Amino acid sequence: MRLDLTDIHRTPIETVATASLSVATSGQGFVDITREAARFLERIGACDGVLLLFIRHTSASLVIQANADPDVRLDLVTALDRLAPADAGWVHDTEGPDDMPAHVKSMLNGVSLQIPVTNGTMVLGTWQGIYVAEHRARPHRREVVLQFLGRCVGE
Repeated sequence: MRLDLTDIHRTPIETVATASLSVATSGQGFVDITREAARFLERIGACDGVLLLFIRHTSASLVIQANADPDVRLDLVTALDRLAPADAGWVHDTEGPDDMPAHVKSMLNGVSLQIPVTNGTMVLGTWQGIYVAEHRARPHRREVVLQFLGRCVGE
């Protein structure tokens, strides 16, 4: 097996920029926030660094997933429902039968992401997008914290 490491590029952290993104979901499924993350980087004049994303909820999550074929996201909803079905006999049901499965799905997917940024652009794969995964059946308003660490234009 052959492994090749590219040249190493170093950038001092001169900026920490933070904003919150409010995301309205329409119930279980995925909301693409890739463009909003890119706009955040553009607004701050990001050059090189890392974009951190954190969702402030326990029944929704963040994922990087395929953005070309929406059937992928439909199948992912189905897969998550199989892993944590609403009718599994959960003890916690105070907020409804979909709440405990939503907590499990959030734990599986995770609540934070980190994406390298080079020349102001997120280093995502060709078919990758950033999504809020809503695990509850009814619509919610979710808050995602965006934070950039690195160097910006003019620094």
